[in-house]
Amino acid sequence: MNIDLKEMTQLAPIFRELFKGYHLSRSEPECYTQLSNMQDQYRALFKALGFELVCDPRGFYYFVPEQMGAQVNKTAQRLALFTFILVEHLADQGRDPLAVLDGGSLGRDELPALLDKYRDLFLQAEVTTQDELEEKIIRRLTQLGFAEDSNGIYRFLPPMHRFLDVCLSVQQDRDLAASLHSSDLSLPAPALVAEEEDDDIILLERDPDKTEEEALASAIVEEKELEA
Repeated sequence: MNIDLKEMTQLAPIFRELFKGYHLSRSEPECYTQLSNMQDQYRALFKALGFELVCDPRGFYYFVPEQMGAQVNKTAQRLALFTFILVEHLADQGRDPLAVLDGGSLGRDELPALLDKYRDLFLQAEVTTQDELEEKIIRRLTQLGFAEDSNGIYRFLPPMHRFLDVCLSVQQDRDLAASLHSSDLSLPAPALVAEEEDDDIILLERDPDKTEEEALASAIVEEKELEA
């Protein structure tokens, strides 16, 4: 496949965000549009660089991590647990969980009641206060592209389907376990790329005079030379 880097005008920001573990969706219109229009080219380019780009048909893109450390695994488990709690909480209120978690929103003022109602479950995630809930879970959701924070209104984005898939799988396992008289089930979690705190991430070792696009092109050439 011919890859023309000149046509990939959003290459640098796309790579930077995916590398950090961010899930790109329509909330980033320029990057998302170009990924959608040049999906095969981007997948081939990133594969040459050693990255697997997942193009979820529900409208988001992310990198599959090569390995997942303990801290990243804990973050994924917290986010999965929070989604599971939200599904049950919304269902108890007579609200459609899918409608809320697929483009809907949750108010910051709803968090205290949620924390109080599911305190025992949140304790498993080492969350005991609203500050910890916002820091360890809500902030991670926004950092990784699962939600947006608009002045205390948290709007959920398409990547939340990764955790909704987990909830559906757990519910199916629970139904099966109930028929087998067993309730010893663990909560799985999607693999996430490690989050980075520093925005100034050096993505590739490169000549300081080169742009990120040129650095990527050089990496591709080196990769091809190794394969020759």
